[in-house]
Amino acid sequence: MRNYAGKTIWLIGASEGLGKEVAKLLDAEGAQLFLSARNTAALLELCRTLKNAVALPLDVTDPHSIKAAHDQIVQLDCMIYNAGAYDPMPTTEWDSEKALRMIDVNLNGSIRAIGHVLPNMLLAGSGQIVLIGSLSAYGGLPRAIGYGASKAAVASLAETMNHDLKGTGVDVQLINPGFIKTRLTDKNDFKMPQLLTPSVAAIQVVKGMKKHTFRHDFPWPFSRFIKLFANLPDFIRFRL
Repeated sequence: MRNYAGKTIWLIGASEGLGKEVAKLLDAEGAQLFLSARNTAALLELCRTLKNAVALPLDVTDPHSIKAAHDQIVQLDCMIYNAGAYDPMPTTEWDSEKALRMIDVNLNGSIRAIGHVLPNMLLAGSGQIVLIGSLSAYGGLPRAIGYGASKAAVASLAETMNHDLKGTGVDVQLINPGFIKTRLTDKNDFKMPQLLTPSVAAIQVVKGMKKHTFRHDFPWPFSRFIKLFANLPDFIRFRL
C-alpha cells in the first residue's frame, strides 16, 4: 500500500465535490498538495482549511495556463486529474459546442497535464498519474453524448499508458466512480443507483490510489452490473 506522507501531489479539479474531499484526505495523511481549478476563491478557501496546500488556479482548456501552474511545482510525486465537465445530452438534442467542451475538459485537459508531468517522472524513474474516469466508459449509455465518449477515451488513454510505462517506474491508474452527488449530477432528472456523497467517494478514490493495481471501480455491486451490462450481446443490450 502506498503512503502519501511527505509526498508532493498535484490535484487538478480540487475546488469542490470529489476533488475537494480527496484533498482533505490526502492532507490528513501529510501530503504536500498543489490544488488547481478555475475557481480561485474556492481554492484559496480550501487551502486555508488544510495544513500543507498551495492554490494554483488554472483552466485545463488553456495550454498556457496549465504550463504556468506546472512551472511553479519543483518536484512532483503524483498527479491526479479530476477536472470534469458534464451536461446530459441525448442524440436528439445534439449540441456540438457542449459536446466538444466536455471532451476538451475531460480528455484534452488530461493530455495537456500529462504532457507536463510525465517527462520529469520518466527522468526520475518514479511517479504516479491518476486519471478519474467513470463507469460510463464501459459502454454507450443513453443521454451521454460528449460525456460518455470523453470518458471512454480517457479509459483508452490510461490503458495505453499502462502498457507503455511498464518498467519505467511510473504508474498510471484509472479510477472509475459511479454516481456522485455533485453540482454536475444535479443536472440529471433520473434516479441514480447507489448515489454517493463526495466524502464517501473520496475514501474509495484514495483507497484505489494506495493499491498497486491499474483499475479501481466503485461502488459495488453497481460497478459489477455496469460491466456485465456492457458485455451483453447487442441484440439484448440495445433493447433494454
